Amino acid sequence: MSLPRRTLLRGALLIALPSLAGSGYLATRVRDRPAAAVPVPDDVCIVAPTFAYDPASGLPPLAAREVPSQARCPVCGMFPARQRRWAAQVIFSDGHVQFLDSPLSLFHYLQQVSRYTPGRQAAEIAKVYVSDYASGIWLPTEQARFLQESSLLGPMRAGNLPAFESEAASLPFRARHGGTLTSAAELRVRLPKDLQQLAPHRH
Repeated sequence: MSLPRRTLLRGALLIALPSLAGSGYLATRVRDRPAAAVPVPDDVCIVAPTFAYDPASGLPPLAAREVPSQARCPVCGMFPARQRRWAAQVIFSDGHVQFLDSPLSLFHYLQQVSRYTPGRQAAEIAKVYVSDYASGIWLPTEQARFLQESSLLGPMRAGNLPAFESEAASLPFRARHGGTLTSAAELRVRLPKDLQQLAPHRH
């Protein structure tokens, strides 16, 4: 008695599958299909873990550290090491550090520490540093001067607050890009209105 046509076709397909997979045909067909759009809920965010103090570094626990390539900004999800001259860092009293991609992200972060680093509070912060835009050296935030309302665009290609060691260090940049200087104390009280809504990462 002959086998039904459907059974024969199924058997032929099972025999052919390994060779099709080996040729890359199936992988190509799957890859060529358009990806289905998957909605992302508003409360989904990138968790950016802190980095523990490493005694082997030889640095004091509250000293500024170099940004690891894998560090991510808890405010926007970017990699601060890729735009090092804009980077900032927050060091907690236990030596853990959180790296940020720019002074603007830093001041958003300082307003809501527990939102961006769950389990942490602003009272635990021992030191805050920003990178001098001109030289790249780490500056204690309270000693830095920040250029606002300039044409310099930060890592997010939007308005920002580049930091400088002094008013004199900022002069060449102000001559080219405009802007006025302000302090960390003023920015902690209130960010300029045009920068208040520039934190793009939802939490």
